Amino acid sequence: MNLAYSVEAVADLRRLREFIALHDPMAAARVAAKLLEQIGRLGEFPHLGRVVENPAAHESLRDLVVGKYIVRYAVHGNTLVELRVWHHYEDRAGGV
Repeated sequence: MNLAYSVEAVADLRRLREFIALHDPMAAARVAAKLLEQIGRLGEFPHLGRVVENPAAHESLRDLVVGKYIVRYAVHGNTLVELRVWHHYEDRAGGV
């Protein structure tokens, strides 16, 4: 399975790492590594995340919970696209 990242997902990962690094650079590195490790697992197990329960969402839209973070992704044939990443306390009303 091919992995792809949306521009928004890349920006989310950078934003989260920078925010954590302000308080604890080592924690920022650990969180980033854990997120990337778990995202990488999706290549082998694309249906690991739970289906997003939203009538407007396509069934290929899924959320993977990694600690306190949520990775939203979509499966399209042989490609898995990381759409967004956020901390579970963040307001994601405007997100995918």
